[in-house]
Amino acid sequence: MTKKIYLFFSLLSLSSILGQNNSYWQQHVDYKMDVFMDVEKFQYKGNQQLIYTNNSADTLKKVYYHLYNNAFQPGSEMDARLHNIKDPDARMTGKAKNGKENLIKNLKPDEIGYLNITNFKQDGSVAKTKTTGTILEVILAKPILPNSNTTLTLDFEGQVPVQIRRSGRNNSEGVALSMSQWYPKLAEFDFEGWHADPYIAREFHGVWGNFDVKITIDKNYTIGGTGYLQNPNEIGHGYQDKGIEVSYPKKTKNLTWHFIAPMVHDFTWAADPNYAHDVIKGPNDVDLHFVYKNEPSTVEKWKQLQPLMVKVMEMYNAKIGNYPYKQYSFIQGGDGGMEYAMCTLILGNGTAEGIFGTATHELGHAWFQHVLASNESKHPWMDEGFTTYVEDWALNELAVKKVINPFEANYKAYYYLVNSGKEQPQTTHGDRYDENRSYGISSYVKGSLFLSQLSYLIGEKNLDKTLKKYYQDFKFKHPTPNDIKRTAERVSGAELDWYLTDWTQTVNTIDYGITAVSEQDNATVVQLQRIGRMPMPIDLLVEYLDGTKESFYIPLRMMYFEKENPTPEIKRTVLNDWAWAESNYQFTIPINKNSIKKINLDPSGLMADVKANNNVYEIIIPN
Repeated sequence: MTKKIYLFFSLLSLSSILGQNNSYWQQHVDYKMDVFMDVEKFQYKGNQQLIYTNNSADTLKKVYYHLYNNAFQPGSEMDARLHNIKDPDARMTGKAKNGKENLIKNLKPDEIGYLNITNFKQDGSVAKTKTTGTILEVILAKPILPNSNTTLTLDFEGQVPVQIRRSGRNNSEGVALSMSQWYPKLAEFDFEGWHADPYIAREFHGVWGNFDVKITIDKNYTIGGTGYLQNPNEIGHGYQDKGIEVSYPKKTKNLTWHFIAPMVHDFTWAADPNYAHDVIKGPNDVDLHFVYKNEPSTVEKWKQLQPLMVKVMEMYNAKIGNYPYKQYSFIQGGDGGMEYAMCTLILGNGTAEGIFGTATHELGHAWFQHVLASNESKHPWMDEGFTTYVEDWALNELAVKKVINPFEANYKAYYYLVNSGKEQPQTTHGDRYDENRSYGISSYVKGSLFLSQLSYLIGEKNLDKTLKKYYQDFKFKHPTPNDIKRTAERVSGAELDWYLTDWTQTVNTIDYGITAVSEQDNATVVQLQRIGRMPMPIDLLVEYLDGTKESFYIPLRMMYFEKENPTPEIKRTVLNDWAWAESNYQFTIPINKNSIKKINLDPSGLMADVKANNNVYEIIIPN
């Protein structure tokens, strides 16, 4: 990596700390790791030096590390969760190729995962450590004062588990090593305190920083992952095909891959002796790497994928903001699809359409989580939901036949959750949903509706401006739910605290209905009712018997806002606002009732009304 790139990300790091508001702060880490992987035993050992900068006003007397691999042991919290939840993840309970149940409790000593820490020192002095499951607690040799840094060093050895969830060895498609959550990872400390969550198979949260990683591995293995390779001339594995002269000792048994990753909050890699490796140019001179099994059933699909992902990255750049790194890698590995810094691990042997859909979703996470690094453990809807929104938008834009509402299926899934009686507020920690299905719909689907419904509230143009400003203001930071809300308020001028509260912190639902349509003094009187607890502004479309249409807009008083006409080709009348305390509303259309064919409440379908059967008044015309 050039000095210019490193300087660029160092400046970004500084701007992340300062932010728009001088009261904002975030911690910073600089990792150096040197690791040796034994591909025969699936074991590795290494050392880590971490310079930790405390930008908070707190004096820190202890720190915490995540040791994710320890989850893959019989009796772990992840194991217990599989047995206690009503609908355990099928990927963690299914049958392996050998017919054996893919359960953590069945793992033998040479199949489990572990990560052991020794020789922990702070600035050269020994510090006390205690391991509890997937968390290492460190009592520091000396406190870390505000606005100071310290150097933490340790040795580690680990075993790669049989792949059951995300990381592991010998996955269902034959990938040898999927090395995610593999190293001792410092837990995040922010304005809420420490986030030392045990690993139970959900989401992650990490400290922004720079990684310098050397991985020594069997020379026959190709690696793909986070970071810029510093020594391609020593590696081969496809780099010689890109005009790079490769020169390494022919008799060597191992090669050392040296990566640098600036301003990221995780580091992931995968390796296999039968990986193919393609690189194509994406927008803004970004190198798109495709690392996949070199097998006849896989190659053609991954070749088809490559130009499509160039288009998707172009679309995301235009929709949100430019991808800030100069590299992104799509890697066959994992157990479905999971986002990581500068890369994703996805399954690669499905249908071409399925691989494309997964890749499109995971690339969206490069923005929503790996640049806009919300705490996805506490607020999974902010990354999964927003990514689902842009994925559905992009897939519809690229479709041969576009649909008017590409989010319609998400609304239906949300209604299913509401009617099931199993919905929990989105403030529920990602690990603590009663059922996986409730978690999935709440995070992916209802999170997506937060944005699609926001376009109903403030207009599509304002939503597009909101996404761009949100990205510009909070990239390389840890945005919170209030930050996306405040961004939308700044862009539109609308007051939206009620929306964030009702939609994300409660299970209040939206339900409006047309209760009566009558005639009075040769005019039509329309009566509406708010049945659900959650208020909304109202769009209505009136169709007349002569084929003309007219729309009516009822602002929500607590928004202090009037939305731009979403259908300027149709005449719109703005009515008096509707106060939340009033459950009923009445207005008059100055035309005879017999001239009306249909009245449709929310013709766009973007308002998540849980009972749409009372949203339409229609005159039945006899044959």
